[in-house]
Amino acid sequence: MKILSEIIANIHPLQVVGDESRNVATLTYDSRQAAADGCFFAIVGTQSDGHNYIDAAIAGGCRTIICQQLPEACADDVTYVVVEDSEIAMAAIAAAYYDYPSHDLKVVGVTGTNGKTTIATLLYDLIRALGYECGLISTVVYKIGERCVESTHTTPDAIRLNKMMREMVDAGCQYCFMECSSHSIVQHRIDSIEFDGALFTNITHDHLDYHKTFIEYIRAKKRLFDQLSSEAFAISNIDDRNGEVMLQNCKARQIRLALQRNADLHCRILEMTPQAMLLAIGHHEVWVNLVGRFNAYNVLTVYGAALELGFDEMEVLQALSMLHAVEGRFQQIVATDSTTVIVDYAHTPDALENLLRTVTELRQKGQRITVVCGCGGERDAMKRPKMAAIAVKYAEMSIFTSDNPRSESPEAILNDMEQGVSTADNYLKIADRDTAIKTAIMLSAPGDIIVIAGKGHEHYQIIGRERLPFNDSECAERYLKLFNRK
Repeated sequence: MKILSEIIANIHPLQVVGDESRNVATLTYDSRQAAADGCFFAIVGTQSDGHNYIDAAIAGGCRTIICQQLPEACADDVTYVVVEDSEIAMAAIAAAYYDYPSHDLKVVGVTGTNGKTTIATLLYDLIRALGYECGLISTVVYKIGERCVESTHTTPDAIRLNKMMREMVDAGCQYCFMECSSHSIVQHRIDSIEFDGALFTNITHDHLDYHKTFIEYIRAKKRLFDQLSSEAFAISNIDDRNGEVMLQNCKARQIRLALQRNADLHCRILEMTPQAMLLAIGHHEVWVNLVGRFNAYNVLTVYGAALELGFDEMEVLQALSMLHAVEGRFQQIVATDSTTVIVDYAHTPDALENLLRTVTELRQKGQRITVVCGCGGERDAMKRPKMAAIAVKYAEMSIFTSDNPRSESPEAILNDMEQGVSTADNYLKIADRDTAIKTAIMLSAPGDIIVIAGKGHEHYQIIGRERLPFNDSECAERYLKLFNRK
């Protein structure tokens, strides 16, 4: 329970109508979660306007309303706080309500198109291996120490984010590693978080359905670096052409990393097997249980962040050598007949190409590659033909199927993908994902490689408005057993 006047002290409201000394018991922007003495934020969203639900929030017990405009008739015994932007106000009020938990943690944010989940998770695992309690906020799962919490968004809303960080502090966590999606940055979810470091992976084609232009997508990522203080650190991959852009006018201590050019942090791949690779990082060599050039960047970023956080270099390298891949990221299932199924979250053109290039480098003579992939419905349609073109470029057989079609026609999505291939390419269109995976396994020969891309760790498929149980690795395991191959 907090006093309203205390938690709005730093937001400079345009107008306050009602009693500022009232108690606030809960925070919400969803009128269905309204509770006694709650504070409701009327957010102007892309799908609906929270101002239309003010009456419902009051009926549910809320007695404080944060809004951008007053309703035509103000209710008695309700305090209305008028602000310029409800999303910005929500971030500030949530931080104040939970006593600014990020001030009591070392918080490192990871942004970029690909690699965020792997880097945040590896940092969490690494620092825990070094003996410290951590929190994790990622696409796959949220963790408060060892306790797992279901992940609903890559980066949760400001209320849930600050609430979880307070729980991390109370649980004895000293560090928090979090993915910062472009949506969360633009929507001000992380505005009131005090970051000790920010990491940039890369930027490729994604989310243009939301950001509209690639320039706006870049600007969204850069805002994380623009808000860093001079006491923080910023690590950026300068092999990506936008790596230097992230560091422009950034006040933080700047560290550049690269595999292809001279940089503060440099790495070379000395040897690679299907299960591991030997890296040269600085003057040291280390085996890591990850494969692929993209993972070399991920490991180098984790190494650099750990050093910036003050950990001993040799202890970091030793801990790195014991880490393992994240669920749904180059996850391998090897059958008894040596057929290998690789499940990966790759759902952008660049991620798919990086994945398939790595598989091509690893495959042995005579091994054929089959790719199963799709594209999400109600999302950026421009990448669909690009994904298909990449699949047929690297694979002997490509099967285009549903990802999360949502309310869009699966057949229409597959038709969009088909625009990127020619009649000479070897591909099938199978809308049902279960049947597509079954077909890939049926058509493969012993020792072949089957890549199932797009959903990775996800344990569901969104069809229409339903979230139905589905997991790529479980599906592959089932058919490998059915055909007596595992």
